Amino acid sequence: MHVFIAGASGFVGTALSRFLLDAGTTVTGVGRSRTHPFESVPAFTWLSADTTQAGPWQTAVAEADAVVNLTGCTIFKRWTRGYKARMVDSRIRTTGNIVEAMKGGHQRLLSTSAVGYYGSRGDEDLTEDSAPGDDFLARLAVDWEQTARQAGEKGVRVSIMRFGVVLGAGGGALARMLPAFRRFAGGPLGSGRQWFAWIHLADVLAGIQYLLDGETAAGIYNFCAPQTVRQKDFASRLGDALGRPAWLPAPSPALKLVLGEVAQVLLASQKVHPRQLLAEHFPFRFGDLDRALADLVRRP
Repeated sequence: MHVFIAGASGFVGTALSRFLLDAGTTVTGVGRSRTHPFESVPAFTWLSADTTQAGPWQTAVAEADAVVNLTGCTIFKRWTRGYKARMVDSRIRTTGNIVEAMKGGHQRLLSTSAVGYYGSRGDEDLTEDSAPGDDFLARLAVDWEQTARQAGEKGVRVSIMRFGVVLGAGGGALARMLPAFRRFAGGPLGSGRQWFAWIHLADVLAGIQYLLDGETAAGIYNFCAPQTVRQKDFASRLGDALGRPAWLPAPSPALKLVLGEVAQVLLASQKVHPRQLLAEHFPFRFGDLDRALADLVRRP
């Protein structure tokens, strides 16, 4: 199989490239970085390009058996008007360019979305059939998914992956959290009562492989662990894994003052369940938070 990865130089994209190459898959990656750590690997081709713009990189999309779309600039920056436009373009315009380049037939598209699709919903149980929220990130996710689904008009089998917070060693959200906890300054965000949707990077990679291999896999999939936890419980258990206390909360007003509108992401409550993956008997390797954290962090 030949897999094209958009956003192959990001945290998940780099890990997925390694994962697929180790499985014997031919991979073409594209992203803004000038270089890629795997560009010397014979089965890997690196394309440095701005995917919000049409260009020669789209030829590789047409030639691939499957496309995994992981693009989207980080949401963890202050949301100025200009940066919001960049958030939109990096997702919507890139996805539109990918869809335009796909030729259909046997091809399949796995396109990223996020649990931000649901907005902040308190204690409501959320599955793939739940309605979207109405904040900025929710509206962005709706448009992002609708753009990806247009590939279905070409006969492409489309799967939408709504990611929770991806926990992996060496990068991503966990790398942002660990320094504070190791300095004895970790703790819950806001009230800590908000539900926290998370997933181990290993299960993200295995889930993507599952969708690539499945002959009928299509539609919406919540990529989050089956064990749902409140944010204060997550903080406490991360502290336990590190042998550190988790007693220093970050009050909501302080988060909003420092981070601006992006604070709503950290304070949102999303009790998301991976109903579709469970219904299809996907074998989560790290469905339990304590086991996941034990695998990812070490006591000092």
